[in-house]
Amino acid sequence: MYLPFGSHQPASRFIVFSSTAVLLSACGGSSNSSSPPPVQAAQIVVCADLAGKTVPASAIGLATGGASVQSATVVNSTDAGNINGEYCKVEGKISPSATAAAGTPDIKFQLNLPTQWNGKTVHMGGGGYNGTVVTATGAVSFAPGVTPLSQGYATFGSDSGHVGNSATADFALNEAAIDNFGYQHLKKTKDTAFELIKLRYAKAADKSYFAGASTGGREGMTAVERYPQDYDGIIANAPAINFSGVRLQGVKIGQASYSNNGAGFLNPAKQKLILKTAVDTCDTDDGAADRIVSNVEACRAKQAAILNALACPSGADEGNTCLSVAQINTVKAISDDLTLPYSLAFNVNRHQGYNILQGADFSGGLGLGGSATLLTPPTVATNGYLYTQGDGYLKYFIAKDASLNTQAFDLNNPGNYLQRLIDLSSTVGAMNPDLSAFQARGGKLIVLHGLADEVISPNPAIAFYKAQVAKTSQTSVDAFWRFYTVPGFGHGSGAFVPSWDPISALDTWVTKGTAPGTLIGTDTNAATAGRTRPLCVYPLFPKYKGAGSIDIASNYTCAAS
Repeated sequence: MYLPFGSHQPASRFIVFSSTAVLLSACGGSSNSSSPPPVQAAQIVVCADLAGKTVPASAIGLATGGASVQSATVVNSTDAGNINGEYCKVEGKISPSATAAAGTPDIKFQLNLPTQWNGKTVHMGGGGYNGTVVTATGAVSFAPGVTPLSQGYATFGSDSGHVGNSATADFALNEAAIDNFGYQHLKKTKDTAFELIKLRYAKAADKSYFAGASTGGREGMTAVERYPQDYDGIIANAPAINFSGVRLQGVKIGQASYSNNGAGFLNPAKQKLILKTAVDTCDTDDGAADRIVSNVEACRAKQAAILNALACPSGADEGNTCLSVAQINTVKAISDDLTLPYSLAFNVNRHQGYNILQGADFSGGLGLGGSATLLTPPTVATNGYLYTQGDGYLKYFIAKDASLNTQAFDLNNPGNYLQRLIDLSSTVGAMNPDLSAFQARGGKLIVLHGLADEVISPNPAIAFYKAQVAKTSQTSVDAFWRFYTVPGFGHGSGAFVPSWDPISALDTWVTKGTAPGTLIGTDTNAATAGRTRPLCVYPLFPKYKGAGSIDIASNYTCAAS
């Protein structure tokens, strides 16, 4: 039985003895010795009474100093900006264990407990280097639309164990903060939330889900690999599974761009020229002229021709209508795989490149930046997202030296940093190919990745998926995993930004055994809002049938390249 927050039952029905509510008859119930013993039930704690509650370290599966609730307040359904109905907003912290290094930050979290609870939970992931509390009151990242909290799920998230510092990554000077960021905050936050959920509702959750994108997608895959018994189902959108690889490729891109006084830098006009040339070449390979490259594999076959069309005849920089040899080399640093002469964790020695020559747009706010002048330290707006993040990773995660010159860092011969690179690739990555425990417990996994993603290349996830199929079989993988790739979708933006409901698809699979097939995405871009496309299961892509509006999903079929 779930009670509204702050509600009170009539005295004739409940008498509270210590921490137990004793149910008596509606007529006042006799208490003489000849009556049968009363039925006892755990007491349901109202929202305000959660404030000050603690969760002992013994209830959390990894070493902590326990957790405590700082505040618990009712958010009314009529409150300004609230689209989630009435819920209890719980804010708290998980303290480091007594043996943690001095200065190890708390893990701060938010837990939302809906009045009309459906008995299920959604743990929501973060983004980038985290550092801010995931409020878990919005939609699943990279799935704009309905919010899990409004659907009756208890939702929660954390800051992963540090505050701020997402731009420079200097939180990584604390080793325990790296461990929390990499994987430990997931277990600590989930166990804490579940104890408070049981306290509030006097029952455990029936089903437990995880949902996130980018870093949150990596966290989802980390949960599959490290904590397979904790979640019944997982949404992992644009998962940064090879987290070390993407950071190292960012350094490679920065070195190509800024060596020789920025001769390889692709200015905003040239960034747009690359996109236009690729789309002009490959737009209609799916049968529809919609400025979306849908048949990416067919476009990949034209990559050499696209590079030739972009190259300046003299090899020198002739202006914004073509690319110099140095600038072509920067494009190749983006598009080609980063291959290493050594193996990171799980024998991974490459990071698959980006689809810059197949319609990925690197001219936006998370692209290549706006200046050929390299700042110290680099910034996203000036020097690009990938290089800025890679620079911070080498300085703070690997070398723990803010003065490290990443322009001179030899990725092929990292010297004394080799073992550190290997060790950290396991801590902050999710490349463990053994997913058998999650599959065996009946877990279900949905992964979606935009084929035009300019921040987290879709190609490592594609390679990981294909390796799973090769290792087991398509039938085995289909039993627990659905993988969707979306043409035109970048890192939360792009030519096609789909609204879809991943939690409902996942819950139906988990609770009813109905696996999702082709889904429908509705574009949320202002200029093309409302057009629909099929979200095809990999390796299929949406191909126009040749008749009817190109803005209606039913006029497409999911086809092989």
